[in-house]
Amino acid sequence: MQNSPLILDGKVVAADVKNRLKDDIATLLSKNIVPGLTAILVGEDPASQVYVRSKERQAKKLGLHSDVIRLDAHSTQAELLAIIHQLNNDAKVHGILVQLPLPSHFDEDAVIEAINPEKDVDGFHPISVGRMQIGLDSFISCTPAGVLEILDYYKIVTSGKHVVVIGRSNIVGKPMANLLTRKGKRGDATVTVCHSRTPNMALFTRQADIIIAAVGVPELITADMIKDDVVIVDVGINRVGDAKLEKGYKLVGDVDYQSVLPKVKAITPVPGGVGVMTIAMLLSNTVKAAKKLSL
Repeated sequence: MQNSPLILDGKVVAADVKNRLKDDIATLLSKNIVPGLTAILVGEDPASQVYVRSKERQAKKLGLHSDVIRLDAHSTQAELLAIIHQLNNDAKVHGILVQLPLPSHFDEDAVIEAINPEKDVDGFHPISVGRMQIGLDSFISCTPAGVLEILDYYKIVTSGKHVVVIGRSNIVGKPMANLLTRKGKRGDATVTVCHSRTPNMALFTRQADIIIAAVGVPELITADMIKDDVVIVDVGINRVGDAKLEKGYKLVGDVDYQSVLPKVKAITPVPGGVGVMTIAMLLSNTVKAAKKLSL
């Protein structure tokens, strides 16, 4: 058992990702091409607003052009699709992001499918997902891509390891499992996927060399559910009420951080772990899109 676990600092990795983008951005700017990212935000979801503001700020710091189109929560599907169509045909826009979740009266699948796959910097379009699954070059969903960057940066080997992914969402769990089973440096793992219908989840998590928790349940994974020297990547960001804090809540992950800390080999903190990587990978995908569309 390791007494001093390695803290997998997402802020350090995100800075490295953004630093590696600078040469590509400079090359594009020298050709009078400014990588352009447009986000569409429907409604007033607080978490979505925070994410979009942060994305806009970080994009501009790197020299990207960043726009946000804000729509009322009562906007129609037709209005949103018309905007997407316009952006699909705008040569200055290289990446389109529709912030999820959308209000309940929208068909999210239809909205995602309306985005030009060449501008699908979120990596959610069925064409992007399909290409990723069979190992072709594609836009990879930003959060799973960020997890791989963290593991890569800290030289955590996945090949031959048993990875337990907790969660089966289209945004994180499913692409994460698929990426880890692909052949190559960042894959070659044996992957078990657990979810809300998995009986006796601890039976699987105790066997894991690496756990990736992405289920959205605060502090679900506790010390009794893991073996010594496991690596944990906690994707969850959950608000939990805390009357002692001025804002009335604290952010916690899907893992009970304090209880598992004495047993783990390495772990991401919440906040400061995977969350900051998502925007870094979004910017990386936008630069990739600009390079491809400018060929």
